[in-house]
Amino acid sequence: MASYKQLTLDSSWDAIVIGSGIGGLTAAALLSKHGGKRVLVLERHYTAGGYTHGFQRPGYDWDVGLHYIGDVRDESSPVRAAFDHLTDGALRWNPMPDVYDRFDIGGRIYEFPTGPDRFQEQLIGYFPAEAAGIAAYVAAVNATRKRSRLYFAEKAMPRPVARLVGGLMRAPFLRWAGRTTLEVLRGFTSNDDLIALLAGQWGNYGLPPAQSSFGIHALVAGHYLNGGSYPVGGASRILDLISPLIERNGGQVVVGAEVAEVLTERQAAIGVRMADGREFRSKAVISDAGARNTFERLVPAPNVITDALAHLPRSMAHLSLYVGLKHTAAELGLSGTNLWVHPTPDHDANVERFASDPAAPFPLLFVSFPSAKDPEFATRHPGHATIEVITLVPYEPFERWEESRWHHREPDYDAFKARLAMRLQVELERHVPAVAGRIDRAELSTPLSTRHFMNYSKGEVYGVAATPERFRTRVLAPRTYIANLYLAGQDVSTLGVTGAMFGGALAASALLGKNLVTRMTSRG
Repeated sequence: MASYKQLTLDSSWDAIVIGSGIGGLTAAALLSKHGGKRVLVLERHYTAGGYTHGFQRPGYDWDVGLHYIGDVRDESSPVRAAFDHLTDGALRWNPMPDVYDRFDIGGRIYEFPTGPDRFQEQLIGYFPAEAAGIAAYVAAVNATRKRSRLYFAEKAMPRPVARLVGGLMRAPFLRWAGRTTLEVLRGFTSNDDLIALLAGQWGNYGLPPAQSSFGIHALVAGHYLNGGSYPVGGASRILDLISPLIERNGGQVVVGAEVAEVLTERQAAIGVRMADGREFRSKAVISDAGARNTFERLVPAPNVITDALAHLPRSMAHLSLYVGLKHTAAELGLSGTNLWVHPTPDHDANVERFASDPAAPFPLLFVSFPSAKDPEFATRHPGHATIEVITLVPYEPFERWEESRWHHREPDYDAFKARLAMRLQVELERHVPAVAGRIDRAELSTPLSTRHFMNYSKGEVYGVAATPERFRTRVLAPRTYIANLYLAGQDVSTLGVTGAMFGGALAASALLGKNLVTRMTSRG
């Protein structure tokens, strides 16, 4: 990607996108492909891609946010079609093992196999007395996913049309999304161990079952029923393959380019002012910086937006330990199956316990084996393997260091970070004993890393938290109350890489007045 300081950029563009996460890249690519637009994508970080970018150390590379994607094994699936649409079919996927997720919940081991029928059979095998409840749960997941289509389609509609039919389009999905995951699961079973297993992937959407919307739970859980896959070559291949589509009509992705302000005139966006004072004008501005960053930092928000955001909590922050080993995944017996570790079956109590005492057990651990998932890793880094160990944490323990600079923080922060890194390493070696004593490198990312690189002020990994209220609000939509200013990314749609991608498609659809979601997800 070209660096902002090294470029002479035109002052006028068809559209400007703030942020190069998958939502911003998708919006820019679709505007180019379906609107012939010349789009400037401005990224404040020194590398583009948002949570789809990676980083390297001698002998290793890691992805920072993409750990597995569902619904891409079948070439006819909408998710696979969308990725193919954005990359001209050049992005390849490596299927994960048949068992894509393994769970250790209070010492009991469970597995999720690939395929909805086998998933249901496996659960009944674990809990034979709960067969009816398990069948009802799977049916609810499928119904919620199906009913979400009209809910998200309404977001791209012109506001006058949405006022007329929006309530009817949103209601079927909100029947499920308006309740917590725990509330809905309790309607299917009173077995706490089964509830713990059904909600065992809660780290994928960042809220335990008593807080999260069943809507997000169903979308995420259903997303993986047909197994998980990993991009061949790593997540950074997504940026490499989408960028040419943006550049096809004269667009450009620029890094090291911090936007200070969205320029407005007569309550309409007309361009941006950069941190160095330069201005770029455009007919439309799309923000992929998140709803809060957009309306708290870049442009004054109308009261209807600030009032709504004030009632929506931020998602949790996270720790990520990036581990390197001078052994191959095959030598260590690492297959690529994700490992979820929960200290007890009560996910909400686990979160509360750690929030009140950071010395308590981590509320969960998600252990990913990226080098085992990517068949090209061995070519890039022969004789090596990588692991990532992730947990979700509150931001407050890190708050007192938030004004210090990256790589120049106080010694007490470094000591706190070192203790957390060692604790995560000990847990990794306990649950994956093959790596004990063989770790060559371990590097910890904290919520302050997220704050620095992703510009989320409280280190929130998923933007606006996926509570029932998030799905009830009307302000998280691609059209804003400022003309020609649009929102993209996960705050507009749902969480994670796939959700953010569709958030970009909704923004481009709203701007062009075309149903680009259908075009992106259809073959032919």
